[in-house]
Amino acid sequence: MRVVAAPDKFRGTATATEVAAAVAGAARAAGWECDEVPLADGGEGTLEALGGPNRATVVSGPLGDPVEAAWRLHRSQAVVEMALASGIDLVDGPEGNDPIAAATHGTGELISAALDAGARRVVVGMGGSATTDGGLGALRALYPTPRLRGVELVVACDVRTTFVDAAATFGPQKGASVAQVELLRRRLERLAQVYLDDHGVDVTGIEGSGAAGGLAGGLAAVGAELVSGFELIADEVDLLERLEGADLVVTGEGFLDDQSFEGKVVGGVAELATEVGVPVLVVAGEVDDGVETALPAVSLVGRFGSRRAHTDAVACIEAVVAEHLRSGCR
Repeated sequence: MRVVAAPDKFRGTATATEVAAAVAGAARAAGWECDEVPLADGGEGTLEALGGPNRATVVSGPLGDPVEAAWRLHRSQAVVEMALASGIDLVDGPEGNDPIAAATHGTGELISAALDAGARRVVVGMGGSATTDGGLGALRALYPTPRLRGVELVVACDVRTTFVDAAATFGPQKGASVAQVELLRRRLERLAQVYLDDHGVDVTGIEGSGAAGGLAGGLAAVGAELVSGFELIADEVDLLERLEGADLVVTGEGFLDDQSFEGKVVGGVAELATEVGVPVLVVAGEVDDGVETALPAVSLVGRFGSRRAHTDAVACIEAVVAEHLRSGCR
């Protein structure tokens, strides 16, 4: 019997790698084989899902302070994660952020470092940003942009939000007040016109262009391809092939809601598993009361209580999977 452990991270409690290892522990204790495939959707965890870091570069953080950002270079492909250079966690969350001043300059510096190291394909993971600068900081760090000619720049998006809508959709999560959200919206509108004038690209209608506060749109203006982060990672790790012939796939994330089935890991894994006829178990930190799914879904908070679910998530995940396997995967 073989189970595939294909989870996303449980934000703030466990990485996707830790969750996959917990599933594997339960599976092997029950006499099952386990294939560990930690995943991401283009947001935080993308770097780990694509092999983990083997380089680090000191860049400008979202508010200008120097930060050491990890990234990966293998042969001619680089993987950078914008959250590690321009992320909200680098400023201690929304309370420590300046949503107007926060910039993506450091992400541009990471991409530049990858180009200098010989990368001809650069995957940029979105998500977890402190910024709503429309990617302007990143493009300034990449100047002159003609150096991107001949480089395949791939933006792994974790949302479908368009460029100008990024202000209202994500600004409050980054500490922006109502007035600041309106200022950011107007700034993105002006910037979209600049990108159209300078690069001939209308970013406003591109699906996903609002990812990372419009960073995705800024990179699209200079030739980047915007793709589904989950689909890109699933292809890179051969997820469909690894699901074929499995007896069970376990996936999950920190909070399961309707958005989990809109380009996120849980929905993507479930869709692929259905294609090859593999049963799915979803384990989540918490399940939104309004979510409707035909899949077996277990809430750690519901099963173990909030405190234990947050402080000992890995052990809780292992216990849930062990119970499911003992029950005959019903």
